[in-house]
Amino acid sequence: MTDTPLISADELREGLDGVTVLDVRYRLLGPPGAPEFTAGHVPGAAYVDLDTDLSDPPSDPVDDRGRHPLPSSERFIAAMQRAGVGLEASVVVYDDWQGRAAARAWWLLRHHGHRDVRVLDGGWAAWVAAGGEVETGRVEPAPGDFHGSPGSMPVVAADRLLDVPVVVDARAPERYRGEVEPIDPVAGRVPGAVNVDTGRNLDNHGHFRDAAELRALYAEVGATPDVEVATYCGSGVTATHDILAMEVAGVRAALYGPSWSGWVADPGRPVERG
Repeated sequence: MTDTPLISADELREGLDGVTVLDVRYRLLGPPGAPEFTAGHVPGAAYVDLDTDLSDPPSDPVDDRGRHPLPSSERFIAAMQRAGVGLEASVVVYDDWQGRAAARAWWLLRHHGHRDVRVLDGGWAAWVAAGGEVETGRVEPAPGDFHGSPGSMPVVAADRLLDVPVVVDARAPERYRGEVEPIDPVAGRVPGAVNVDTGRNLDNHGHFRDAAELRALYAEVGATPDVEVATYCGSGVTATHDILAMEVAGVRAALYGPSWSGWVADPGRPVERG
C-alpha cells in the first residue's frame, strides 16, 4: 500500500507505464466529462462516469439514499473491470474538479479493498502544466480482474449520525448555514455539524495543502485521530474530498453516503440553520 493517497504530476509522468489511470472528469451542474476525455486525456487512461459507474440511479423523488446513491458492488466492480483495473496494479485517479470527483473513485476502490490507489494532486490541470503527454480519442482497455467487497472504509448510517462526536459538512459555508440551497429541497445542516468546505483543503494552485496544514485545519473543528469523525456533503460525492484530506492528515473519517439530500428526504429528521 502506498504511504500517501496523493501523487504529483511529475511522479505520474515518471511511472506512467506501471499504473492504471482512471479519468473521472465531472463537475456538479457542469459540462459532461466524456467529451472532455475524448478531446484529451492522460495516455492510456480509461474514462469512468461518476453518474453511471460510481453511483446507482437515484429515485424520483430522491429517497434516503440521496442524489448519488453509492453504487452496488456489482455495478462498481463491473465498471472497474471495464476500465482495466486489476487486483494488484497501482491505480491513479484524476479529474478536472480539483479532486472532488476523483476522490469518490478513490474512496470506492479503497472501500472495496484495493490497497494501492492515489489521486493525481491538481488533476488534469496539473498534468497539462507539468508538460504531460496528451492522448485523444476513445480508449478501450483490456478488461481488469478487480473484485472485492465493501467494508474497508468506515461508513455511518443516518440513525447513528447524531451520535458521532464530530460530523464534518463539506459543503460551501452558505449552504452549511442554510442561507441558500440551490439543489436540495430543504436548506440547513445536520444538527451539531461543523463546516470544512472542500476549498479549504486546497492551496492557491488547486493542490492539496500539506499534511501539517490539514491536521491543523481539521483540529480546529475537533477532527483529530483520537475522535470518531463522520463526513457528509450534498449527495455523497465531495464529502470524499474531505475524507481524502483527512487521510493525508492522519485522521480516519466515516462517510455518510446519502449526505444532505438523503437526510432531508425524511421530513422527520431534524435540521439546523444559522
